[in-house]
Amino acid sequence: MVRWITLFCALFLGAFQAHAAPPTDRILLVVSSHGREGGNAQPGYEMDELAQAWLVFRANGMDVDIASPAGGPVVADAYDPAKPYNAAFGVDADAQGKLSQSLPLTTDMAGQYSAIMVIGGKGAMFDLPFSLVLQRLLVEIEARGGVVAAVCHGPAVFARIRNADGSPWIRGRRVTGFADEEEALFGKEWVPHFPFLLESELRHLGAEFSEAPIMLPHVAVDGRLVTGQNPYSVAAAAEAVVQALGRQPRAREPWADERSLDLVAQAIGGDAEPLETAMAENRAAIDVPLVAIWGYYRSLQANGDPALLAPALRIMELVQPHFPEPELDKAIAAARATLANPQQP
Repeated sequence: MVRWITLFCALFLGAFQAHAAPPTDRILLVVSSHGREGGNAQPGYEMDELAQAWLVFRANGMDVDIASPAGGPVVADAYDPAKPYNAAFGVDADAQGKLSQSLPLTTDMAGQYSAIMVIGGKGAMFDLPFSLVLQRLLVEIEARGGVVAAVCHGPAVFARIRNADGSPWIRGRRVTGFADEEEALFGKEWVPHFPFLLESELRHLGAEFSEAPIMLPHVAVDGRLVTGQNPYSVAAAAEAVVQALGRQPRAREPWADERSLDLVAQAIGGDAEPLETAMAENRAAIDVPLVAIWGYYRSLQANGDPALLAPALRIMELVQPHFPEPELDKAIAAARATLANPQQP
């Protein structure tokens, strides 16, 4: 009898421990089904964002699935497959298998994941906000104590979620996403067809929207809600999700474009030495053309405003010795002339 009681207790305790042990964290990455012909006929999702999120979550030991409203094959906008994160994602057999046949979003997914991250790309503006299934999954996972995340245009999905009383789900929450000023510079082809502008709509609904200057990394965290502003914010947003799930993200080397724009942010904040040193001593770790592009577009956006133009000029001057380009030289000359002869009010 003692033997049977001992065996029963061992089996019961084992079953209890198996049930009580927290499951392996599972992440669902959601992409748009809207893309056609590499984003030329209809915009799709951003491969850069999907690849970065996948790699960060997998490096932190998480199981990852990929889903879309329609399921099956999904089309990315044009991208550079040679970028390190895209190259790593491209040779990952598990990633490619799940991407080639994305899971269709269904209500059966409720309770299966610790976090859902909605990936951006302009296609996200056209189908994701109107997926009732996705809305239900996001509300369910937060109510269950999971994490809701979205990057770039992904936060568009929040614009159509409503609470039981009809009020906007996003009202009063700290959030970021692809900013209106970024749309003005980089979204001209498709913005006229958008159902709404992301930043404007979220502000209208009462969200506490924050943003960094164009293209610079920025993540907003509000409890179990994590959002990233643009493609250069995705890795940090994914790590914020890992933290929100109670883990310490594994240390990693930032990708060159990510590091470059972090240093740009530091430079326009008053400390340009790290950027200058990195370009002079470790060019392989810096995306020099991207630094030049940031200064150039910021100078265009400044429209003569010294507060915006002076930092843009500083960045262009720092990168000029390492990036000989006639258009950059012209932009520097124009910025200098404007600052030397400011328009009179």
